[in-house]
Amino acid sequence: MTRKQKRLAVIAGGMGFIAAAVLLVMFAFSQSVAYFYMPGDLASNPVAPGTRIRLGGLVGEGSVMRGEGSVVRFAVTDPSGQIVNVRYQGILPDLFREGQGVVTEGTFETGSNVFTADTVLAKHDETYMPKEVADRLKAQGLWEEGKGAAPQGEAAKGQEAQGQQTRATP
Repeated sequence: MTRKQKRLAVIAGGMGFIAAAVLLVMFAFSQSVAYFYMPGDLASNPVAPGTRIRLGGLVGEGSVMRGEGSVVRFAVTDPSGQIVNVRYQGILPDLFREGQGVVTEGTFETGSNVFTADTVLAKHDETYMPKEVADRLKAQGLWEEGKGAAPQGEAAKGQEAQGQQTRATP
């Protein structure tokens, strides 16, 4: 082999290795992607059983039922009025309760409309809501930014200055 042929063989081998690595990474990402749905989305566009998704919305009032051991059943609702029944086995987050925002991750059981969650994420304070859920609720006009929360940023500075002026004036 000449030097030119050796160089081309090394370059071709390196390109083949890089292509194989990229394909493996893409395959791994495609297997771990979990799409986000709300109950209204699932009513109009159902997913196949066994497809891993994220389900978000609000925990339905009066829907939390605790079973044997650590099995919990509850309903996830959205403003459209659609309901998805969820089954979860494990310890729920401390702030999980009815009427709060929740994102669950898992699959639908085969031959059933029950969503089996393996992960449950609950709202952690008054100002937090999962971005996907907040965007959907804002688009439907049912959620306002900063509602019930302390002002932040420029609004807080303005109120702070106003408070100082009020205290300084007799």
